[in-house]
Amino acid sequence: MSIFNRRNAAVGWLSWIVAKRVLKKKAKDAVPGTVEGSKRPNKGAIATALAAVGGALWFWRKKSSDDEPSPPPAGES
Repeated sequence: MSIFNRRNAAVGWLSWIVAKRVLKKKAKDAVPGTVEGSKRPNKGAIATALAAVGGALWFWRKKSSDDEPSPPPAGES
């Protein structure tokens, strides 16, 4: 008996369709959004935005300090 047949293919395809719908719903619910009934962002969205801005500033500061030429090592002229 073959493992790959039409019945198993159909069951797998239907399982995949259902799993995608469930995972999309879970992902949508997990994303920080707005407080219900208003356009004000909730605490998770505010924290995410602040963390993103802080990370960008930290990265930018670190990159700009790397651009400065370093002094030659001692002993070389």
